[in-house]
Amino acid sequence: MDKQNLRERIWDYLEDEGIARFPFPPHDRIPNFAGAADAADRLAETGEWEDAAAIKANPDAPQLPVRRRALREGKTVYMAVPRLRDDEPFYELDPAEIPPEEYDSAPTISHVESYARQIGPEEVASIDLVVSGSVAVTEVGARVGKGEGYSDLEYAVLRELELVGEETPIATTVHDAQVVDEDVAVEDHDVPMDLVVTPTRTIRTETEFEKPDGLFWGELSEERIAEIPVLQSHQS
Repeated sequence: MDKQNLRERIWDYLEDEGIARFPFPPHDRIPNFAGAADAADRLAETGEWEDAAAIKANPDAPQLPVRRRALREGKTVYMAVPRLRDDEPFYELDPAEIPPEEYDSAPTISHVESYARQIGPEEVASIDLVVSGSVAVTEVGARVGKGEGYSDLEYAVLRELELVGEETPIATTVHDAQVVDEDVAVEDHDVPMDLVVTPTRTIRTETEFEKPDGLFWGELSEERIAEIPVLQSHQS
């Protein structure tokens, strides 16, 4: 299945069926969806969530309930600076440093800079759970993002620094309509999902796809490396 065609189909369906939620349109982004908070609650019922003291989460709207719940439960939340554009490309949200009444505001894109400590990857604590956003995902763990590759790149940087490992669980929260029965190609740099959580289901993928064990330098263009300081500093 061509990934871009699949993206367009999912985006169109979420919009046409009234499933998409702000921000609009759902196209060209990780789409927000009705029931995102229910999916976050279901994720919080898993052992992987309960065991996690620190999570790395994508900054998109559908995973905002995940980030809020993490802070309320005393978990440290790491988010990437958009496009990894800074020398210190991660935000650290420490619930002990944030007033509880501001937990809802702190992990939003528009306010995170006011509450987070911006840090380099060497300062990130060991990550216990990674939460990714998806446009589409299969029951065997193949994920389709919005096509820019930053989610996989963030994982690769953390793996390169041994802040995540092969056993670190990777989860995504999506609407049921985003779980597809397609033969989605998984490339070496793609990060497969261990858990797919919807408002109604928790799918343990038992994925057979291997997680990338670091950066694939041969796949990174000189332009991409030049745009991302952390790549420049770790280029061999």
